[in-house]
Parts: sequence; C-alpha cells; structure tokens
Amino acid sequence: MYAVIKSGGKQYRVVPGEVVHLEKLQHDLGDQIEFDRVLAIHDDQKVTIGRPLIEKARVLGTVVENGRAKKIRVLKFKRRKSYRVLRGHRQPFTAVKIDSIHV
Repeated sequence: MYAVIKSGGKQYRVVPGEVVHLEKLQHDLGDQIEFDRVLAIHDDQKVTIGRPLIEKARVLGTVVENGRAKKIRVLKFKRRKSYRVLRGHRQPFTAVKIDSIHV
C-alpha cells in the first residue's frame, strides 16, 4: 500500500515504515504529523485518485530529524570580465517516518 501526498508544494510517494525527507516543517523532534492533502492511494486491489484530494484520507507520520542537506556550490562566472561569485547553499529539511495510511 502506498499514498501520494502533497507537502510544501511538492508531491511525495510514501509507504508505511519509510522515512521521507520533506521541505522544512515547523514541528519538533518526535511530533506526530497528520497529512490530510492526499492525492492518491494505491491499495493492493484498487487505486483511488482524488479530484483533487481524497475526502477523509490521511497519512500519519512522526518527525525523526530536522536538519540541513549537503552543501551545494553556486558559481557565477563571466569570462574576460573579472567577474566570479561563489556562493553555497544548504537546504533545510524535515525527515518524517510514515506510520500509517488511513482511508
């Protein structure tokens, strides 16, 4: 069984027991989160697709980590113009362990 949820403007395919890295959420470590924006649910026998959301469907999860991803480097460069800018960025994330999917 899996579900497709929407969080932070992105869609994620989640399975119970899986740890998913989502865009940063304002929750502390160990908090329970309920995702009510469920777009689709695939059970072993059937697929339910929402228009645009599935009524009364929810996905429950627990926050296991709040952190920042690996650093990426952004280089802007123009040849022969003495222009070079190097910047770094670390995207914050929230890791959520999916506990259950309810229809």
